[in-house]
Amino acid sequence: MGQPRRLLLTSVTALALLLSAACQSAGDTTASGDTTAKDDGATITMWTRSATATFTQTLIDAYNKSHRNKVELTVIPSDTYQQKVGSASGAEQLPDVLATDVVYAPNYASKGVFQDLTKRVDTLSFKDTLAPAHMKTATYQDKVYGVPHDIDLSALFYNKVLFTKAGLDPEKPPTTMEEVYRAATKIDALGGGVDGYFFGGACPGCTLFTTWPMIWASGDTVLNEEGTASTVDNPTAAKVYELYKKMYAEGLVPKAVKNEGGPTWVQAFGEGKIGIQPLGATALQTFTEGPQLEVGVAPIPGLTGGESSFVGGDVVGISSNSTKAAQAWDFIAWTLSEDAQVEVIAKNKNITVRSDLADNTYAQQDPRLKVFNDLAGKGRTPISVNFGKTYNDPNGPWTAAIIDAVFGTGSSADALKKHNPSITESLASGG
Repeated sequence: MGQPRRLLLTSVTALALLLSAACQSAGDTTASGDTTAKDDGATITMWTRSATATFTQTLIDAYNKSHRNKVELTVIPSDTYQQKVGSASGAEQLPDVLATDVVYAPNYASKGVFQDLTKRVDTLSFKDTLAPAHMKTATYQDKVYGVPHDIDLSALFYNKVLFTKAGLDPEKPPTTMEEVYRAATKIDALGGGVDGYFFGGACPGCTLFTTWPMIWASGDTVLNEEGTASTVDNPTAAKVYELYKKMYAEGLVPKAVKNEGGPTWVQAFGEGKIGIQPLGATALQTFTEGPQLEVGVAPIPGLTGGESSFVGGDVVGISSNSTKAAQAWDFIAWTLSEDAQVEVIAKNKNITVRSDLADNTYAQQDPRLKVFNDLAGKGRTPISVNFGKTYNDPNGPWTAAIIDAVFGTGSSADALKKHNPSITESLASGG
């Protein structure tokens, strides 16, 4: 999922209605046997969420420099992305190219937001190397409606400079959440505006992206395989969020985390003021390292060991109302090419979406990329048609549960038991 930012402006109910309306016509008009790609000087419009803006713009800049077509990007706040897409889909005003959080892809594929790309994807000689979780989420009734745009998996980021100052070994990151707590305590004691840990307390997507791996690594679950029922009301999850509650109460995190909705989620770490913070892999390219910041990365551990990751990111497709499918496909296909995957994506410290290019020269040069590539095979990508409205809506049931579990007056266990039924109800409801 990457990494999400929240402040809802319109209702998810309206979104569902709009997407349903869009579904009525898209199925008849978007399936096509045409597989052509055109670079004829057309202007292609594209939307992406703010969490992926830097990654997407880097690709667009490289494409625009080497092609006659030009892609114009509009960045939409992650917190309002679903509502914007829903409104535009109903009004047939979507851009030519639409990138979306991978967890939304099943809904968009099933509602006719994207054109059918099956025949176009079949022309790619490397199609079987494309990130399988992303391809699965963008496939509906055996038709492909999107391809991987980026892989953004969660990992434990830590500042080696602060580790050294706190007397910790910078080459030995924590391997349990208890070790995370002890390291955060030592780093926080440095003072001078430094905090041991950071999380986005008002950012539901940020929180699930970074804490669910702690639960998985501990051997437990958060929802069923079908994506229709929540299982987060378990003792493991309760212990994870009790630890967060403890770190907040003890001042190991800034007080601002309670209201952090996502827009400045990575800022403090990038300024060298945070010792440890779980983040998405794409954050690595945004940091400027120097005397105050040397970034180390490691798997997110469980309570007593293990490791896992939330394998998120985005898929990209051609919108149902685009009249420039051939030009849009030229851009999308290029983003999957070896040139783009290695010389743009890997070069900028990101993970390639093609397994045949994972062992590229840039990955070999930076051991942090090897950590990311290894995690890609160990992490999970939850799939649910109703994921967005359940977990990413700031007014949704997951938001209420996590705020209560971390900042409420009662126990985390009681909070999760209280809110779990409403999470399940949302997951199982019509999407």
